[in-house]
Amino acid sequence: MQGLELAEGYFREVGAPLLARDFGSCAGRIAAGLVGYGSECFGFDDELSRNHDWGPGFCQWLRAQDHAAIGRRLQEAYERLPAVYAGLGPRRASPGALGRTGVMSIEGFYAQFTGLERVPATLQEWRVIPETELAACTNGKVFVDPLGDFSRRRKTLLAYYPEDVRLKKIAARCMSAGQSGQYNYGRCVRRGEYVAARYAETRFIADVIALVFHLNRRYRPFYKWMHRVLADLPLMGARIHALLDELVARPAGRDAHAHEARQDLMERLCRILVEALREEGLSDAAGTFLCGHGPEIQARISDPALRAVSVWTE
Repeated sequence: MQGLELAEGYFREVGAPLLARDFGSCAGRIAAGLVGYGSECFGFDDELSRNHDWGPGFCQWLRAQDHAAIGRRLQEAYERLPAVYAGLGPRRASPGALGRTGVMSIEGFYAQFTGLERVPATLQEWRVIPETELAACTNGKVFVDPLGDFSRRRKTLLAYYPEDVRLKKIAARCMSAGQSGQYNYGRCVRRGEYVAARYAETRFIADVIALVFHLNRRYRPFYKWMHRVLADLPLMGARIHALLDELVARPAGRDAHAHEARQDLMERLCRILVEALREEGLSDAAGTFLCGHGPEIQARISDPALRAVSVWTE
């Protein structure tokens, strides 16, 4: 059984009856689900995941005023629930990971990911929130939300970055991917700087994945899962996923021909990305060097202040 299924069963069979019995009319003001950090919230948990932060548990979200009124009592009731459910448990929290389940305010929950107790209101507020944090606070599943407040915020965030912010991030990633994979990787190899070459390749892989997520308007999750999620993205996802697998499977070492083959694969990946940029109407620049497309994409940003920021800056 995976964590989300376990959490929902635990809530519906154990948690919900408690709310109905002990919290009366307040039960209609409490949202519940499992959202946030951890592989179980993405549905990626497996046997290896069960050694920490896994097991029976769920989140309960309340408006700030309700949290102040009944939050402590609700948390105490939550802590009295059976620790074992369906033969699984108890849940063990790793150091520094407390608060992933239990009772929390809606405002406090989102603030820990976005730094804001409300939805972002300006381009700058959106721009500084890391993609991985937005992926984490919009994953998982909401089991019940009688008032709809938690889900309204979630829906706003899931709608993705404002277009100007998305364009800024795409432009910056084009610059970084072009610099690391198309330009510096080969130069590092020719100089015999193989550690730097490997770093350039790793940076290139991360930037390519980020670009595909931006083009699909999906938040990129924690690095451990981003390649896995990539395969399911409708625009280029499976194709890029397979080529990156091929790239990392090729031998490296200090063999010049091996590095040439890796460079050729990077160029192939860039050609696919440039084709997508053109098909999406984001760039009309010539050539397949990604750094040549960054400024073209940046020029399409409508906000003058954001358009004036260095194209290299995300």
